[in-house]
Amino acid sequence: MVGTEETRLVVLRGNSASGKSSVAAGIRDRFGRGLAVVGQDNLRRIVLRERDRPGAANIGLIDLTARYALDAGYHVVVEGIPYADHYGDMLAQLRTDHRGPTHGYYLHVPFEQSLARHATKPIASEVSEPQLREWYRELDLLPGATETVIGADSTLKETVDHIVLDTGLASLPALDR
Repeated sequence: MVGTEETRLVVLRGNSASGKSSVAAGIRDRFGRGLAVVGQDNLRRIVLRERDRPGAANIGLIDLTARYALDAGYHVVVEGIPYADHYGDMLAQLRTDHRGPTHGYYLHVPFEQSLARHATKPIASEVSEPQLREWYRELDLLPGATETVIGADSTLKETVDHIVLDTGLASLPALDR
């Protein structure tokens, strides 16, 4: 078992440029101290410098990092995790093991909108349209209906508001850490 009955675990998934990192940052800004953001891109690309593939080391590192933060009393937002077939087992076990409420959200943005958003990112010159198209998976939801789909018509503020209210984070005090 991991975390406490009070800790919240929030999993944000979606395709590249769907807004996951922005939503996670918005949740943290709204909540304050005591909320850890575990970013798949940071752990995979920066810490480990590895490709996204089944069985890769980042999957275990994401799991360990989320568990450590939950056990330390932090609420946790796990952000990234684009492929259900790569990360689904780990996320299902983390959900099962977490003592507190767990909420999953899938940010659904159509490919053309993802492509336009991707063009504004610092890594845009490193990732081509064909690569982005190869990575894109339409509504790659986890099994068991564990995710709420949030569409591209939801603004950043609306999405953050929805998640903060839905998870109960809005009514919890920030921690003095």
